[in-house]
Amino acid sequence: MKQKLWITLVGCIAYCIDKELYKAIDYLREQVRVLVEHQEKQNKRIILTNSQRMRIAAKAKRLSRKMLEQCTELFTADTVMRWYRKLIAEKYDGSHNRSKPGRPQITPEVVALVIKFKEENPRWGFQKITDQIEYLGFKKISKTSVKNILIENGYDPEPDLTVRSTWHEFLRSHWDVMTACDFFTIELLAGRKLVRCTVFFVIEFSSRKVFFAPIKLQPDGKYMKQVARILTDCDDGFLKGKRYLIHDRDPLYRTEGFHDILRSSGIEPIKLPAKSPDLNSIAERFVKTVKYECLNYLILSSVKQLEYTLNHFQQYYHHERIHQSLGRIIEPKHELDENADIQCVERLGGLLKSYHRLAA
Repeated sequence: MKQKLWITLVGCIAYCIDKELYKAIDYLREQVRVLVEHQEKQNKRIILTNSQRMRIAAKAKRLSRKMLEQCTELFTADTVMRWYRKLIAEKYDGSHNRSKPGRPQITPEVVALVIKFKEENPRWGFQKITDQIEYLGFKKISKTSVKNILIENGYDPEPDLTVRSTWHEFLRSHWDVMTACDFFTIELLAGRKLVRCTVFFVIEFSSRKVFFAPIKLQPDGKYMKQVARILTDCDDGFLKGKRYLIHDRDPLYRTEGFHDILRSSGIEPIKLPAKSPDLNSIAERFVKTVKYECLNYLILSSVKQLEYTLNHFQQYYHHERIHQSLGRIIEPKHELDENADIQCVERLGGLLKSYHRLAA
């Protein structure tokens, strides 16, 4: 019973207060109407400053749309809310500071750098590549962005480190101390019959330089021991500074003393598994090069002619030929002049040609 009395008493007080507020609002609205009529008689516009517009708009924003339309007299509801959008809401609009929506794009330079790191270091994951890019001073890039770049270009973003290295990767990590050797044969037209001649050569992995051993029609054990002595000579031996020599399973390499001479000079001979020419790919490739670029187009009749031909090919191979694997000449011999005319250097009657801008 007492609770109902309190509710009734509070309701009466609220009614009395609201009644007085309504009377005050009606009085203020009537004053505004009189002011508007007075302004209209004098044909004058009500001009407000931005500060006054902001004050009115801030108060109007608290009201509902329906209440605002009922209360406003000097200005329409649309005008007041337009002031609010222009003077207050735009203050917090930062869209004009953004050149493009969304995240900033990754520059082509960073994309190329990610691909370069991956190609040169196939065992690196996206986390290590990200750390390396940040260390070099580039703008911070997320790990996810680097991972997406690798996936888009067909690379594994997180390679399994337990996977064994390929043979090519192993060779590249030992370029400077590794060499390979092999034999190839060439037919000589001596008189009216063909004589098969065997050529022994050694090639460096890092520089692709080639050494041709003295030619003998039928190599034997003594020849192999003499070749080993020439290769390991203390002054100008071709294997000076090397540690490994790769060869196949030819019986000539099993000659007594051949391996001993190599090991005594600190060179370890490495015998490849049977039927595995791919493991000696650099030497095999050179055999194809010397035959397809030179020997297959000549008819030779003596060992002396063959030595002369191989000597010219060696000069061409070292000093004039551009190697695809290196992208350059091994040891450029000619001094180039960018302003000079292009000249052709011929060897073996024009069979071997190279072009240079030779200085006068």
